[in-house]
Amino acid sequence: MYDIVIIGAGPSGLAFACSLAGSGLSIALVDRKPREAIENPEDDGREIALTHHSINILKQLDVWSFIPSDAVSPLREARVLNGGSPFALRFGPPDKTGEALGRLVSNFQIRRALYRQLDVLNNVDFYSGCAISAMHRMTDRTDLDLEDGRKISARLLVGADSRFSWVRDQLGISAEIDRLGRGMLVTRMKHEGNHGGVATEWFDHHQTMAMLPLNNHRSSAVITLPMAESAKLGAMPEEEFAAEVARRYRHRLGAMQVDGPRCLYPLATTWSRQFVKPRAALIGDAAVGMHPVTAHGFNLGLQGQELLAQYVLAAHKKGRDIGSLATLRPYERRHQMNAMPIFRATNLIVKLFTDERPPAWVGRHAALRIASFAPGLRRRVSNMLLAD
Repeated sequence: MYDIVIIGAGPSGLAFACSLAGSGLSIALVDRKPREAIENPEDDGREIALTHHSINILKQLDVWSFIPSDAVSPLREARVLNGGSPFALRFGPPDKTGEALGRLVSNFQIRRALYRQLDVLNNVDFYSGCAISAMHRMTDRTDLDLEDGRKISARLLVGADSRFSWVRDQLGISAEIDRLGRGMLVTRMKHEGNHGGVATEWFDHHQTMAMLPLNNHRSSAVITLPMAESAKLGAMPEEEFAAEVARRYRHRLGAMQVDGPRCLYPLATTWSRQFVKPRAALIGDAAVGMHPVTAHGFNLGLQGQELLAQYVLAAHKKGRDIGSLATLRPYERRHQMNAMPIFRATNLIVKLFTDERPPAWVGRHAALRIASFAPGLRRRVSNMLLAD
């Protein structure tokens, strides 16, 4: 029997396994993807905006050194635009320190680095290329039947298996799931203009566009449209697509060229009504699936696994039961307290800024105008991003 079985070898699951290094706990990691796909994940087009806290976590886990320096792009400032309004909500380093708000790194680079560190640690048994066919919950353990016939057990089961978590369903935990009916099309673009390290989130009529600044006159373009329209845009021939992205962005960065794969993701947000059960916990998107408009979902997942690891390691050190609710409840309370405000605020902002009715347009124009003259609000957001 293992002390801990982690279901899902995404960023949160891999990071949690790294966080337990040197603890003496026996750990297994199960994922339906083959080992090669976990070791060398495909470029999925997504860029992650890492806060300073997240970067420090990755450094503490000895993961950061595995990310190539030229794959890290500074995020110096962020701005929010509304249609053709002249008012922009800007977030920059407080007190003109010149320090970047964060760093942008490709999702596949982070996943690759996490796996490489886990491979160095050699503290985890991998069950890759197979799914779980059944779960049997006991008072002192959870028994798992794998599709290939193998059976494993855990004192603590950790679900890190996406916002549509199988583990969550098997535990009987309900979730607030909002399938938004929209698609997020992502790709990297080369362009003539200089972005200056500024990320732009632009809520335009009938579309939302984000341009995330990357090195070497490149940006990650993130275009959110109704699903059918997203698919149609993504299927355009390359030159036609590049011209259309430049046009949609009103040529702010000049002519563009496609510089990466085009990937389309259906948008959905999730909030699990519980993060723990006896002998089980949810982390990452299985606990909270954020709307990508804030680019904060990965940071939240990384902080969540760090919290759970702290409580599990403390219980183990004191000889207490790592799967008991006495160990797990404090994680649930703190992670919910950290995640709830940003989850609700993000959903509220998205609803306001994607509502095409005239009252909503008036409301968001007023909101941006007020916020543009509220330095205290902007300073608090900047300090949150810069916090270690």
